[in-house]
Amino acid sequence: MSTLARIVAVEHLGDHRLQLTFSDGLVRVLDFDGMLDGGVLEKLNDVRFFGTVTVDQVAGTIAWPNGVDLDPDVLHGDFESARGSSAKLIREYYVNAAG
Repeated sequence: MSTLARIVAVEHLGDHRLQLTFSDGLVRVLDFDGMLDGGVLEKLNDVRFFGTVTVDQVAGTIAWPNGVDLDPDVLHGDFESARGSSAKLIREYYVNAAG
């Protein structure tokens, strides 16, 4: 049985860009600019607040202090976002699996 990849590290790269490291060794740099409109996502447009992102160790995804979290399977690139818009992929590569 295969285990779903989960986020083990996040780094805010400035503006609305994040570097996400997954448990399978995939590293993705994503730009969320332009996809954070409406409802609970609106607060994430503030770059300073966006930079408070952390890894939710229980859910294996990224989260913000206001309770917003994002689907790790969509962030990994396995599925399309239900909203129809996804973060722009800047770069992706593999490193040794985090284990």
